[in-house]
Amino acid sequence: MKISTKGRYGLRILIDLAMHDPGKPRMLKDIAKSQQISEKYISRLVIDLRRAKLIRSVRGVNGGFHLAKLPEGITLLEVLETMEGPISVVECVRSPEKCGRQTLCPARSIWQELNEGIRELTKNITLDDILNAYRKQNAENGIGDYCI
Repeated sequence: MKISTKGRYGLRILIDLAMHDPGKPRMLKDIAKSQQISEKYISRLVIDLRRAKLIRSVRGVNGGFHLAKLPEGITLLEVLETMEGPISVVECVRSPEKCGRQTLCPARSIWQELNEGIRELTKNITLDDILNAYRKQNAENGIGDYCI
């Protein structure tokens, strides 16, 4: 399993939104600038995030995007599966019908267990956990967390 730029950037967009004033929607160009991701690419990614009800858009002069849930209500599993599709370390775990050896394979149970372990781990990590770890790391390094 490899997490693509789509998955990593989706998480970065959510982190960016969570780190800024929740009462003030964030414009795509501001997210793009702070995350150093092209605005065109972000505009495609927010479609999936909005469809999954992780973010909401606000129209108008003061429009933009903001989180649709509190950071503690958004899990890493939810983000990854929104951006990447179902987590699967090997194809036969997600789609056993694609493998003719599924009943004979001695490694299949290991792949299933590993897959379930990854799902469980990512289900227990919230956006809030990620932000708190980031803030703690920066505080230990003497870096203040200033959001404007």
